Amino acid sequence: MSTQPVLHGWGLILGASSGFGEATCRALARHGLNIFGVHMDRKATLANAERIVDEIRGMGRDAVFFNVNAADAEKRQEVLDQISRLLAERGEPHAVTVLLHSLAFGALRPYITEDPKDAISQSQIEMTLDVMANSLVYWTQDLVRRKLMGPGGKIFAMTSSGGTHVWPAYGAVSAAKAALESHVRQLAFELAPLRITANSLRAGVTDTPALRKIPGNENLIAGAMARNPGGRLTTPADVGAAIAALCASGTHWITGNVIGVDGGEDLTG
Repeated sequence: MSTQPVLHGWGLILGASSGFGEATCRALARHGLNIFGVHMDRKATLANAERIVDEIRGMGRDAVFFNVNAADAEKRQEVLDQISRLLAERGEPHAVTVLLHSLAFGALRPYITEDPKDAISQSQIEMTLDVMANSLVYWTQDLVRRKLMGPGGKIFAMTSSGGTHVWPAYGAVSAAKAALESHVRQLAFELAPLRITANSLRAGVTDTPALRKIPGNENLIAGAMARNPGGRLTTPADVGAAIAALCASGTHWITGNVIGVDGGEDLTG
């Protein structure tokens, strides 16, 4: 007999076309969820999102993807309008059972430089926090207000050890990760009466497109390989599998946490 969890409804994945979002789309679909994906891709990378849609449908699930900026308030409402209409047509109230926030778009610049033009600006800091942290609150507010997510809903947000460590040029992203974890704690507290959980997932160093944009990423990879007791880097599939497992029946009392998905990497960090 299979011990895999059987899930029902829809997952809404913010950042669905690569990295953790892509792997989670695949893992949740494999366990029974249909997928709404939000991603932002130009023509050069759009084929990857289309491939993911085809894979999900190949598993017998539905997939509806939206190529928009997830941090844009107007676009968020447009996406949720379309989701609401689709679910109403199907007679599936409260059908969004999982929300994953996996948006990785921020400014990677130092705070202090000899030439002010080389330092991060106020607008870049505000953009980074808005995309990588605050947008989680706005999507959650709208899902709950529209009654698209109800009792049993599960919210996950991708954080990293960078929220408590210092890396070159990572200051704004580190601040965003710390804010994201704080938002998750507050959401867990306020959503508990609605029987909706919220947790942060702290992945280990993972070779994703987002990691490759961090200055000195080679050192991060080498350091993680050296100290991870599992002897390898974390993979997006590790994270997708963990999210699917945390959606299983009996996990309703797990909320407000930062859950490590890193093979023990942070133990020696």
